Amino acid sequence: MIVVVAAAVVLVGLGLGLWTGRGAPGGTSANPSAPAAAAPTPTPTPTRSYPLSTAPRTIPAVGDHSPARGPGWRPAQSSRVVVSDAGLADEGRLIAGELGLAYAGEKGDSRAGDVRLSLSGAEGANPESYTMTVRDGRVGISGPGEAGVFYGTRTLKQTVSDGGTAPEGVVRDEPAKERRGLMVDIARKHFTADWIEDRVRELGDLKFNELGLHFSDDQGFRIESDSHPEVVSQQHLTKAEVRRIVQLAESRHISIVPEIDSPGHLGAVIAAHPDLQLRNAQGVAATGAVDISNPGAGKLVDELFEEYAGLFPGTRWHLGGDEYRALTVSDPQASYPQLAAAAREAYGPGGTVADLATGWLNDRAAAVRALDRTPRAWNDGFYAGTSVQPDQDIEVAYWTGKEIGARQPAEYLSAGRKVINYNDEFLYYVLGQPQTFVYPTGQRIYEQWTPRVLRGTQPVATDYDGQILGGSFAVWCDLANSQTQAQVAAGIRMPLRATVQKLWDAGEPELSWAEFSELADRLG
Repeated sequence: MIVVVAAAVVLVGLGLGLWTGRGAPGGTSANPSAPAAAAPTPTPTPTRSYPLSTAPRTIPAVGDHSPARGPGWRPAQSSRVVVSDAGLADEGRLIAGELGLAYAGEKGDSRAGDVRLSLSGAEGANPESYTMTVRDGRVGISGPGEAGVFYGTRTLKQTVSDGGTAPEGVVRDEPAKERRGLMVDIARKHFTADWIEDRVRELGDLKFNELGLHFSDDQGFRIESDSHPEVVSQQHLTKAEVRRIVQLAESRHISIVPEIDSPGHLGAVIAAHPDLQLRNAQGVAATGAVDISNPGAGKLVDELFEEYAGLFPGTRWHLGGDEYRALTVSDPQASYPQLAAAAREAYGPGGTVADLATGWLNDRAAAVRALDRTPRAWNDGFYAGTSVQPDQDIEVAYWTGKEIGARQPAEYLSAGRKVINYNDEFLYYVLGQPQTFVYPTGQRIYEQWTPRVLRGTQPVATDYDGQILGGSFAVWCDLANSQTQAQVAAGIRMPLRATVQKLWDAGEPELSWAEFSELADRLG
């Protein structure tokens, strides 16, 4: 709203005329014989008084906004996007194109209507933090890292999309959690490269920073391979397609986290290498499981790791480790004597199949660590009561408390482990809703979940908050044909928005769910 306050004009002296522009030019008397009159006092230009601005409405909501009085900023034909640092060129070009502005590159001058991106150089600051200042008809977005500046441009984009104008004042913002992800099971269901790229754009605008690709399972192996082409499914992504996805993700400051799950969930690999399949004492094959006493199994998996490390340049790697069939029976040592024998040989007379599986996990962690990656594994790949302990740097992807020998999240946290929240009660979108799964709703996440709710509905103690790195929404394709790609995208739309709101700020949201949903519709 703009309030116009008319200026008052005070006339001093009697008999002095005030012309309103309908008389003689220049404001002189219409009577040429009359004495020249003194020039009238100029009428003051009307001034405007603006109400204090309100915080921009975005998803996720901004952390802090210092209001100010002023007209704000809106895109104009003459507006430019300029950068103070050459490293921000990608961010500058992107926001310029999105707002229909000219990208002017690295400039030192300042013009009305400019959007300026710059690195602040604040030592020790969160690299994902940013400040957005709207003042004097200009916008300045600065941050200690390129990611933070990018998030500032997302705030500007959403703000302009919502109301056309970025409000006057200063936004200071940063995420509560450093890991904000979506994981997609592209192994059981083939997703096209275009669909994945659309999700990358969506994630970037919502300030997510991680996309997990679970691309190997019993039903399929979905990325082209040079080292082992025999394991690749007919429907798959080419390496060229993956490179385009990775490049797009990098431009949005999103890290791709690849997952080749093992020693279970390797059915597509076993189909090409049946000699590696685990069999019990009666010779019955264990679906999807490799025989971890066979050195060839580890060798093949490590060769795939090495190949795909060149394709995925991020710093994280998901090892899987869950649901190994040998450890879902009542007596693993009796059912799988070859595993028990290998465990005793490796770890002494007391060695168990669980020890051997933990050794497998540590060996795979060492393989990706040698490739400069930080390993991650599902929580049911960490076994209780083993003499062999999982390496301390393996991050725990906590998803369930339903496995045999299930342990509470506090057991992992009290051991000093870092945890990422994949709570299957809130964050699991399982196609076809098998077993007890139901499609999660954004409202339930928004109103009941926080990063500390790792299992079920109860949060862990606040003392553990620093060990919870963040969370990830997950799409699993157990019944792959239950939904189309388009239906999946529509089904996860609001859950993604609710999830990132809670990862950006775990506190009580300011907006009601109805208001949040309405905002999401306005922002598109």
